[in-house]
Amino acid sequence: MTEIANRPVVLDIDASVGPLRDRLVLPLARWQESLRFASSLSTMRRFAMVLDELLPADHGTVFLGSGDFHHLSWPLIARLPQEKPFQVVVLDNHPDNMRFPFGVHCGSWVRKVALLPQVDHVHVLGITSTDIGAAHAWENCLAPLRGGKLSYWSIGVDTAWSRRLGLARAFRNFDTPAAMVDAFVELQRSRTMPSYLSIDKDVFAPEVAHTNWDQGQLLTDHALELIGSLRRGLVGSDINGEVSHYRYRSWWKRRLSAMDAQPAIDPAQLVGWQAQQHALNLRLLDAISAVSA
Repeated sequence: MTEIANRPVVLDIDASVGPLRDRLVLPLARWQESLRFASSLSTMRRFAMVLDELLPADHGTVFLGSGDFHHLSWPLIARLPQEKPFQVVVLDNHPDNMRFPFGVHCGSWVRKVALLPQVDHVHVLGITSTDIGAAHAWENCLAPLRGGKLSYWSIGVDTAWSRRLGLARAFRNFDTPAAMVDAFVELQRSRTMPSYLSIDKDVFAPEVAHTNWDQGQLLTDHALELIGSLRRGLVGSDINGEVSHYRYRSWWKRRLSAMDAQPAIDPAQLVGWQAQQHALNLRLLDAISAVSA
């Protein structure tokens, strides 16, 4: 029973996830155009129904593929029982709490999760992106920050604007990744509820794992320590940030992607980057299994 409950699941949308022992692969390539980067709310509702049909009641970590699919964490978290509250811990170089009026996309899903009744709090850790700086302050959804449902844990970002708006308690900025990790580990000592863990590998430094987004500063040991601090167990987990290339058929998605200035993927180095990603996936899985046991 334990092996079934811990069986990793691959949402195989972009064929980017390497082989994993005992994995369950859900063939979902037909959803790539409609889900990648962004989707309408109606599309997300249909996809959530597909997940309800295909996912077993008990399963392990879900692999989403590219970070362009991080908004798929939302339906995975939303389907969890509402009876017992849990915290959501997100390792990400971006807040993923930005305004997006056309549905939901990989940078806006955290607001949706913060609204769920079973979610007590969302912690986004490892942010080095200027998305939470003063120039982009207006793009952040302030309600979950102001309402005490969301905290940003950043490294080396000037967030002085948050104090002027009375949001200082939702912003925790550190000089180094190690200082951030130490503070979060200490916080978790007093926590009594389980967690949902979501990892976008753009939170890591490029020498740890190349992704198709601008990247943070975390090293593997930082992530392992953060995962190990979740001593009350996990109600679920997902991993994304694989490297994959796709050309959108729709002009508006090509435009949105260009506006976010995603780094180009070097085809000559793609195989090596994917091998690097796979090795990291295995280490993360081992750490998650230890917490879930």
